[in-house]
Amino acid sequence: MKHFFLSLILGCAVAPATAQSTYQVPVSEAHEQMQTGKYQPTWESLEKHQTPEWFRDAKFGIWAHWGPQCVEGSGDWMARSMYMEGSREYQWHVEHYGHPSEFGFKDVLPLFKAEKWDPDKLVERYKRCGAQYFFVLGNHHDNYDLWDSQYQEWNSQNIGPHKDILDGWSKAAKKHGLPLGISFHADHAWTWYEPAQRYDLKGPKAGVYYDGNLTKEDGKGKWWEGLDPQKLYQQRHPMSYDSWSDGKVHDQWGWGEGACPPSQEFVTNFYDRTLDAINRYNPDLIYFDVTVLPFYPLSDCGLKIATHLYNKNPQSVVFGKILSEDQRKALTWDVERGAPNELIPEPWQTCNCIGNWHYKTSVYEKDQYKSAATVVKQLVDIVSKNGNLLLSIPLRADGTYDEKEAKFLDDLEAWMSVNGESIFGTRPWVKFGEGPVAETDIKLNAQGFNESMYSHLDARDIRFNQTKKHLYVTALGWPEDGRLVIKSLAKGNTAFKKNITSVQLLGYGRLKARQTAQGLEVSLPTPCNKIAPVLKITK
Repeated sequence: MKHFFLSLILGCAVAPATAQSTYQVPVSEAHEQMQTGKYQPTWESLEKHQTPEWFRDAKFGIWAHWGPQCVEGSGDWMARSMYMEGSREYQWHVEHYGHPSEFGFKDVLPLFKAEKWDPDKLVERYKRCGAQYFFVLGNHHDNYDLWDSQYQEWNSQNIGPHKDILDGWSKAAKKHGLPLGISFHADHAWTWYEPAQRYDLKGPKAGVYYDGNLTKEDGKGKWWEGLDPQKLYQQRHPMSYDSWSDGKVHDQWGWGEGACPPSQEFVTNFYDRTLDAINRYNPDLIYFDVTVLPFYPLSDCGLKIATHLYNKNPQSVVFGKILSEDQRKALTWDVERGAPNELIPEPWQTCNCIGNWHYKTSVYEKDQYKSAATVVKQLVDIVSKNGNLLLSIPLRADGTYDEKEAKFLDDLEAWMSVNGESIFGTRPWVKFGEGPVAETDIKLNAQGFNESMYSHLDARDIRFNQTKKHLYVTALGWPEDGRLVIKSLAKGNTAFKKNITSVQLLGYGRLKARQTAQGLEVSLPTPCNKIAPVLKITK
């Protein structure tokens, strides 16, 4: 209750958005200057930028969503959950390292060693699996920069690996000819770390505050002497409304519902760090885990970052989530763990993971990774709707993937090496697909989160895409009787007027085909891959 009244007294409920010309928290360019050029930091100007054709051709990227939150193997958001009394992450942390008043996330950082990390070997492996671009984590909500950051002392060069992680990744991506993407998530550290201000409500440590309010002066004689914990935790502010409710942060993700507004110092620091990374490592893509853009609509920070990258690299891509139709003209829409069930006019992307976003030991132990078959079917479905798939393969803290993930990569490579031509460089057909899932009304949940609705794709579900010379038809499973009927290619259809007498099955060869009033009938041989048959039809 005291946190509720304190928030009200200090004005932590976000005020209604003001006009774009008078932002509540305007960013300062005192340190980093936005690059000027063709684009200005307005929606009207950014709408002139088109998602580049190279991205539309690429279709598939792999993401190393990897950082110090992998140390404990507790999965994504562990640096927040470890401050939630009674949670699995809290209990594991207390048992292995101690109470968060004595050993907080700042103390986990030196345990992130990356001792077996080989970026060249990893990127080479991902490319063999079909990756056409490569993404890395620049920082997460934990506010730790994975490069030699000049604006954040809590970084991978100073603490933990004592390596410039982004430098290693960027050199490997360049060597293997893959466009580089960097994701930046630290803009939400302000509210995300609020549980670090809490204390236990019961037990021997009841009432003892966690380490979220420590200051530089508290570090005398400690391993972190000279470092300011507030530059990591960013908790020099009152808690947001109802902050002790663990799920409230989701309601406040768009800086509404009583989220404590960020300071100009915090917003500008995120801006400076992001431009620092862009200028050093020259990414082709940047991703924000936010509603629209960082700090929007409170600040012009995100618009200025997008403008900077577009002016610096006109063939670049900036992703945003939960975008209006007009905003999708300026940014490339990202959907998390799901997909729309319709053909989208503008290029878009799904981001997904075969397990938890950060490495989670229990996912490995319980065999809960997605199979290559599941991911390939999602990829084919997404591509048919004019989308790309960005897939995370979780790495352990030492910088390696486990043997079950290795098996996943082997299976993915086996399918891609034969059928990749039906994915890369293609465009949507006149319709994305047919079958029970294609004909189901599937809604998005917030930024996505509807992938469970696509978990039962089978041979009845067929997806289409094309090049100038060929139509590709993929059944999302092998029919048990070997007989495939494609209704959309029935005799007399107006979308594909050519008479079809033969088709090619990728990985096998030519097959006889017969067009009837019911559809194109094809008899398939014994399955020549473990996932899905792809038919290639000459236009």
